[in-house]
Amino acid sequence: MEEKIKGLRHQAVSEIGAAGSAEDVERLRVKYLGRKGLVNSLFSGLSGVPSDEKPKIGNMLNELKGVVAAALEDAKNKIGGPASSSKIEKLDITMPGIKRPLGHKHPLTQIFDRINEIFLNLGFKIAEGPEIETMYYNFEALNIPPEHPSRDAFDTFYLVGAVHEPPLLLRSQTSTVQIRVMESQKPPLQIIAPGRVYRPDATDASHSFMFHQVEGLMVDKDIKFSDLKGVLTMFAKQMFGEDTKMRFRPHFFPFTEPSAEVDISCVMCKGEGCRSCGQKGWLEILGAGMVHPAVFEAVGYDPKKWTGFAFGMGVERIAMLKFGVDDIRMFFENDLRFLRQF
Repeated sequence: MEEKIKGLRHQAVSEIGAAGSAEDVERLRVKYLGRKGLVNSLFSGLSGVPSDEKPKIGNMLNELKGVVAAALEDAKNKIGGPASSSKIEKLDITMPGIKRPLGHKHPLTQIFDRINEIFLNLGFKIAEGPEIETMYYNFEALNIPPEHPSRDAFDTFYLVGAVHEPPLLLRSQTSTVQIRVMESQKPPLQIIAPGRVYRPDATDASHSFMFHQVEGLMVDKDIKFSDLKGVLTMFAKQMFGEDTKMRFRPHFFPFTEPSAEVDISCVMCKGEGCRSCGQKGWLEILGAGMVHPAVFEAVGYDPKKWTGFAFGMGVERIAMLKFGVDDIRMFFENDLRFLRQF
């Protein structure tokens, strides 16, 4: 048995060392180490070895198996190395790589960032609040009476099934953040409140059930309407260009008095009149006004001591004017052919 083991060891190492391909190595593996291979056949003959010699022969067989396995591994590595003549896929490091497409900010995010940048440079701070609100913050504290149409289910998303009385709702303006800030901070203060808002509007070219707003608030002693005009004029010129003109039209909002709709000269025709502005030369961009005394009373501010102004704008509206887009739905369809233009 010892002679057989030594002879098989010499034979296996010799044959495996002469292997020239991966197929040869696999064939020799099966020949020597397979279930019916030569090494296993010697293990089968171990039962006929005298008992006093079995430990010695067993050790020799285990050593043989290890030597054959090591020889097979060496042969496999040798054939797989760069000196091999077999067909191996090689990496050409001189070839140019595959250029991966780079993304960029969504056009609405770009406008958001620009609006925030302008007001931050004017001394405003960013404030945020929850999108699920109570009727108090969305209506009552903003001086919106119970009979106001905006409280109707046709104009506000109420959360059906919510265990809360009165019911919770999705905020319809970011003015709710202004109330929360005034409740927690004493004046003077300057904030803008960017974020998503929700209204059950039928989706068309100019309306969406979800859109974005940036609202602003400044409270201090002796704040005047002229301060509001100065801030908004500076914003318009930085957003749309130094030649932009503004006008203020009287309007009504429950939370401001006096109130105004703010227009800018048409960015397309520069006020001459065109299809975009309906031949009027003006485009509406936001609403604004002086904070109503009832709002100050709701948050514990003395309206005889403090005055302030507030304004609000739709980010989609600004983006449509800035980029010349005529359909708000294009911002949300995720069509890369559209988004890659900005």
